[in-house]
Amino acid sequence: MEDVLSNDSLSEIFRREQGRLRSFVRRRVADEGDVEDILQDVFFALVEANWLTRPVEQAGAWLFRVARNRIVDFFRKKRPMQFEDTGIEDLLPSADAGPEEKYLRNLLWEELEQALAELPEEQRSTFIAHEIDGRSFKELAAETGVSVNTLVSRKRYAVLYLRERLKEIKEDIMGETK
Repeated sequence: MEDVLSNDSLSEIFRREQGRLRSFVRRRVADEGDVEDILQDVFFALVEANWLTRPVEQAGAWLFRVARNRIVDFFRKKRPMQFEDTGIEDLLPSADAGPEEKYLRNLLWEELEQALAELPEEQRSTFIAHEIDGRSFKELAAETGVSVNTLVSRKRYAVLYLRERLKEIKEDIMGETK
């Protein structure tokens, strides 16, 4: 996008990228209403960039970058992370800390997002619903028909994987040795 795009061009970008972006956000955010809110924010950012005549090269990649940032913002606002079981709660500097701390926080978020994406769907959705969305196992069991014990087990496997997967970055950030 070098100059201001027409409404038709913006609509075409929206149509072309909407499905992939929705899937991208849905894999990370459980509630469909929150997914829609994030998508609206992402496409508004495109329209806003267009209005301000800020060139956007490779609109698709730009939209995914904005989506990732909006997801991070969403989780920051929604609930402070409570990853007691993973041992990474101390790694999350305050969101209003200095630039270096913000960089480390964003780096850890990116690693966590990647690690969550590597989990089997059942483990990922259970972990996100319980840890991030703050839902109880009893509530999840009633909704899904899966036993509480199975849900606890899924979360446990997710925590074990995340703990191991994030071990290296924790050591890097904390300056620990193996």
